[in-house]
Amino acid sequence: MTEQNEFYAPERVLVIVAHADDIEFGMAGTVARWTEAGTQVTYCIVTDNSSGSNDPETNLAELSQTRHDEQVAAAKVVGVEDVRFLNYRDGVLQPTVDLRRDLTRVIRQVRPQIVVTMDPTIMFAMSNNYINHPDHRAAAEAAVHAVFPSAETRPIFPELLDEGLEPHRVKKLYLHFTEQPTLYVDVTATWQRKIEALLCHKSQVGEDVADFIREWNAQAGEAIGVELAEAFRVITVNPDEVPVD
Repeated sequence: MTEQNEFYAPERVLVIVAHADDIEFGMAGTVARWTEAGTQVTYCIVTDNSSGSNDPETNLAELSQTRHDEQVAAAKVVGVEDVRFLNYRDGVLQPTVDLRRDLTRVIRQVRPQIVVTMDPTIMFAMSNNYINHPDHRAAAEAAVHAVFPSAETRPIFPELLDEGLEPHRVKKLYLHFTEQPTLYVDVTATWQRKIEALLCHKSQVGEDVADFIREWNAQAGEAIGVELAEAFRVITVNPDEVPVD
């Protein structure tokens, strides 16, 4: 079953990814549509982004700060002001209980109706021409289990209750970079902003990146008869009849 063109703009969305630039590659066009519709979008970047260079002369602390600044700038292009960094070490991320607790904390703070992350089941993609970064899968796995059961279950992580963070039920989980899409979002009108946001990551991408992204988004657009789209696998965590705050 596919949700096709059903664009849902909730009050709050939380996007959880491993690295600065993951959002811009995957779904910044959808973010731009959400913010245009009045949705409050928060980004949570899990790693410190210190492994984004093979140059032996690179100062890794400076690189981490550069990528932090690039992500904040990219977020502003699509209307996002709230960008949070957990600063786990880049390149060796694991879906630990500590990470799940930290993501549960953010979910309970933000209290989103939708949480977006990558599809944690994807190891190989793009016609077997791409090995998914293990940090992507680790962040996504931890995010999925922070959504359920951790965020909504009171006895899990009681220390969060001590911080005044009550349980929260997320309505839907959107997984991007997936091979099992059930929702396509038309981003034709916001695609240029997506690329402008991606090009903020000057330490990582060049001007030619737009051609690759256009091809990718055009393929998704064909599924619903539009020029450009972004694809998601949507998991309904709590149906409409289940109260959420």
